Amino acid sequence: MRGAGPLLSVEDLSLEFRARDGTVRVLDGVGFTVGWGKTVGLVGESGSGKTITALAIMGVLPPTARVTAGRAVFKGTDLLAADERTLRRYRGSEISMTFQQARAALNPIRPVGRQIEDVIGHHTDLQPAAARSRTLDLLAGVQIPDPGRVYGAFPFELSGGMCQRVMIAMAVACSPSLLIADEPATGLDVCTQAAVLELIGDLARQNNMATLLISHDLGLLGERADRVVVMHAGHVVETAPTAALLAAPRHPYTAKLIASSPRPSVGLADLVTIPGTIPDFRAQLPPCRFSFRCDRAAPECDQPPLPRVVVGPDHVVACRRPL
Repeated sequence: MRGAGPLLSVEDLSLEFRARDGTVRVLDGVGFTVGWGKTVGLVGESGSGKTITALAIMGVLPPTARVTAGRAVFKGTDLLAADERTLRRYRGSEISMTFQQARAALNPIRPVGRQIEDVIGHHTDLQPAAARSRTLDLLAGVQIPDPGRVYGAFPFELSGGMCQRVMIAMAVACSPSLLIADEPATGLDVCTQAAVLELIGDLARQNNMATLLISHDLGLLGERADRVVVMHAGHVVETAPTAALLAAPRHPYTAKLIASSPRPSVGLADLVTIPGTIPDFRAQLPPCRFSFRCDRAAPECDQPPLPRVVVGPDHVVACRRPL
């Protein structure tokens, strides 16, 4: 049942890791929303904080990680403040996640069909025969040929694309309201990438399912997402409807991401690279963590706090000198 507000609202999420020499603040004030039935793209370079944001929402952080501030409100429940019993009730049934390396995420010594049945058995009252029938339907629904054979296969017997489809079937087994897909095309050939992403889009439309699609490829998200959230070094630096963001990026980092994305109309010689790298989180960082790499940086960029400026309809940029 649809609510009055957004399906998921992440507000001021901050997170740190314990290290030998102290703590490292990895996420700082992350915030965005996902609307009911909408697809939101979360984009940024490796190390920008996309995956750890998703793990925090799901409540499956590593032991060294700790949320220090913020909320993640899903259907009125703050997942960051919920106990494990509540999270287990939501995970798999209301909110699901697929991981970057599907084969590694699956249990290597259990047939994939039984793994899907485990999810169904945990969240529904279906009897074994009905759960098996539901599993075979799910495998067929993610366009796996010969579902009966694949049901009894182990992950190492399947290709990367097949493992990804199995994981998607597992994620949508209980018709969740939100699917978090973390780099679902990683490690797949171009044709399989397109098929997997099209499959996720089809399932979302058929089930009115919202999707948080995580990727480092802004061009890919431009084709799939209703709106895009751009992350850099643990900050959300820009968020806007996809068409507005691609037509007129306002943060220098977003503009460079777009310029560095391969496009049919642009030759390799015309692609640009983003100078520098993600900063060392152990260092004392300025309010704008992109200032080290930005050709528009000025002394005022180092003055706290980092502003969030509304530059258009539903278009916000965290920059003192937006484009």
